[in-house]
Amino acid sequence: MRPRPPPAAALSKHHLLRIRRCLPPVWLNAAAPAQDPSPSPSPSPPQPPPASTCSISPASLSALLSSCTSQRARRPGEQAHARAVALGLGAHPSVLPRLAAFYIALGDLPAARAAVERAAGKKARAFPWNLLIWGYADRGQWRDVVLAYETMLALGVRADRFTYPSVLRACGELRDAAAGRGVEWRVLAWGYGLDVYVWNALVGMYAKCGELGDARRVFDGMPARDVVSWNAMVSGYASAGMWGEAFELLRRVPGANVVTWNAVAAGNLKAGNDGEVMRLVSLMRSCDGPGLDFVTIVIGLKACGRNGDLRIGRELHGVAVRHCFYSLERVESSLIMMYSRCQMVSSAYRLFRTCSVQSVAIWNSLLAGFSFMDQVEEATLLFRQMTGSAVFPNEVTLLTMLSLSARFGHLCHGREMHCYILKHGLGGSNLLQNSLVDMYSKSMQMVAAQRVFDWMQYQDRHAYTSLILGYGMQREGHVSLKLFDEMIASNIKVDHVTMVAVLSACSHSGLVTQGQLRFAEMLNVFRIEPRVEHFSCMVDLYCREGSLWMAEDIMNKMPFQPTAAMLATLIEACRIHGRIEIGDQAAKKLLAMRTNNPFHYKLVANMYISAKRWPELAKVRSLMSAMELNMIPTRSLLETEHDICPVTQDYYLHPTMHEGLSDDMTDTDFSSSEEMKCDEAFGGKLKEQPQDSVGEERREQARWCWRKRIKKK
Repeated sequence: MRPRPPPAAALSKHHLLRIRRCLPPVWLNAAAPAQDPSPSPSPSPPQPPPASTCSISPASLSALLSSCTSQRARRPGEQAHARAVALGLGAHPSVLPRLAAFYIALGDLPAARAAVERAAGKKARAFPWNLLIWGYADRGQWRDVVLAYETMLALGVRADRFTYPSVLRACGELRDAAAGRGVEWRVLAWGYGLDVYVWNALVGMYAKCGELGDARRVFDGMPARDVVSWNAMVSGYASAGMWGEAFELLRRVPGANVVTWNAVAAGNLKAGNDGEVMRLVSLMRSCDGPGLDFVTIVIGLKACGRNGDLRIGRELHGVAVRHCFYSLERVESSLIMMYSRCQMVSSAYRLFRTCSVQSVAIWNSLLAGFSFMDQVEEATLLFRQMTGSAVFPNEVTLLTMLSLSARFGHLCHGREMHCYILKHGLGGSNLLQNSLVDMYSKSMQMVAAQRVFDWMQYQDRHAYTSLILGYGMQREGHVSLKLFDEMIASNIKVDHVTMVAVLSACSHSGLVTQGQLRFAEMLNVFRIEPRVEHFSCMVDLYCREGSLWMAEDIMNKMPFQPTAAMLATLIEACRIHGRIEIGDQAAKKLLAMRTNNPFHYKLVANMYISAKRWPELAKVRSLMSAMELNMIPTRSLLETEHDICPVTQDYYLHPTMHEGLSDDMTDTDFSSSEEMKCDEAFGGKLKEQPQDSVGEERREQARWCWRKRIKKK
């Protein structure tokens, strides 16, 4: 039994009044119903209708609406719509499509849908509905495409072969395979199975939804295939990482063109097989290959950037110049990104200066390059140049700058971005709001992060995760767990990143029981397989609380090899708590890894010094000498009120630390009077440092700076 059609969408009262104001008085008089004449002793003869009512035809209204559509003239078009409504021609087959096209051209899709739905009936045609569906598809409103299709069927309008490709594409974009199967059933039932465009749309829909078995079933059942059919199937296999099936099908493609090869190369790029991308590009350049186009060059440049292969990247640059692709925007932006990722920022900037058109995509490519190279000040200066030019930054620009500010804790730059967002009315974007929460949380500004979080209209998983991690870094684990429970109550799906934030919050706050409970819930409740990051958080949790045997036990039982960071955490905890037997086993594993991080060898050396294990200490130092490792002073950026100044750490392990000092000034003895003077010089903060390795390191740095100051005097 056919379902009862929903009522047609009525025009709003405001829209009807606006149409009525557009009507000339003569039209209103002509459209008004005839009234019974009042009795009169001498009735006058009936008057003929005005000439204007007889001269308006559906063809003239259609031509008028077409002209209004091409000129984007809203008021004359609404007048023509009002005339069509007054004369009862709103559902005419030649007028209704022009009305729909007129409102779609203006971007007023609700008015177009209202006009189309009011004209629905037994004799309604599919063409106006196809125009409406195409209008939604052009704007990427895929749910509205499916909803318009379902409304069309419910009103008794039969779809045709031009309806299904857009609807199937919408199902693919929404990853709704169930709705796509319903469309396939109607296609087969109504006899549109012989149309190759509908078949291609079905293959593409199933491939995007990951239903490659159904895609291959439809592909094998096609009575005729074209190059689009083969490309859709090959790209589906490539996107899913099924390289054997993709290459087997690629060999069977009759006359495979460059589009097919690009589909396979793009699938390899998506899967991270950069070496395979380079091999395919080389085969395409060979004599037997189909040749290259600008899409191939873009794919190859992205793979070169991720691999850091500057030589092949320069070769592709030369190919782009020879084939006159160098002036295309996508090629220019890919070249800038490739040079930036290959540590050639000067070449990237030179190419940026010579671009034919410095569009927002070109600016974003250079900004992303500076961000990849961690050049904060250069990126900030470039952003200020961008705002001073005629190019308006978009959402990608602001996301890049906010992520850079969050990564380095540059609160002043992050606040500048926040002010820019509010000033230009960009605060409604959920991505920007999530980035602001992340930036404030990583900058330890939890009040501001909570304020942005409360202002959000839709608080998703990313916002909750950033806030949980921020409170955890502030050692407010109970607040983080409360937010996690609130997130679960709001039916927000938990992922492995959220669990890392929760376990890290428990670790920083010393919540051992809660951490164990949340770790057990991962697999039992949320069906999340623990990764190495989760085990690392648990090792850190046990080490902070002194449960070293539990940390060692979880490292031995986990299905991964312990990382260098896990072993370093355990070694430092063993030095603090005096458990040298556990630390010695961890130190042997860490030294066997032969890492290039001098800090790991420093931890092992400090542990052996605390235990007075001099033979083992000598082995560590000889190993560092053999590997030519020196403790390079680390540098951080200290943000002050007026500027950002570098601060150097690890002075006492640097080879040049004792240069210019006499022997009596490098000993470890430090008198109480000198201790008091040093503490006064540094604002009385030395005594407040914790009594652990970190506090002792800071005190030693202050003492060395005080000795240096005395030596200069």
